[in-house]
Amino acid sequence: MTNLEQHLTRQMAFSRATYGPGERRKGVCDHIRKEIEKEILKDGVDAAEAATEFVDLVLLSLDGLWRALEASGVEWERIPYVATQMITAKQGRNEQRVWPDWRTMSADKAIEHDRTVPEVIS
Repeated sequence: MTNLEQHLTRQMAFSRATYGPGERRKGVCDHIRKEIEKEILKDGVDAAEAATEFVDLVLLSLDGLWRALEASGVEWERIPYVATQMITAKQGRNEQRVWPDWRTMSADKAIEHDRTVPEVIS
C-alpha cells in the first residue's frame, strides 16, 4: 500500500521544481476547471478515460492543498503530515453528517449534506 505522506513528499518536490513555488491558487483552479470541462465532461469520454482524468484532479487538488498549507505558514517538512491529518479529519466529519438517500437524488446533481442538522464535532 502506498503511503500518502510519502506520495505528497514526492509530489511536492516535483511540483515545486516543475511549476515553481507559491500558492498559485488561481492557476491550480484554472487547471482543475479545464480538466473537468475538456477531459471529464467532454462528449465521448468513457468511464476508463474519465477515471484517468479524475486522477489528474486528485493530483491537482493535492497540489493546491500543499501550496495553501505552505502559504498559511506550515513548515515544508510538516506539510505531508498536516495534509494527511486534514484529509482524514474531513472524511470523519463527512461520515458524521446527515445525508439524503442517494436513491432519491439526481445522478446529475451534487448530493449535499443536510445543513439544518447541527454538526457534532468530535
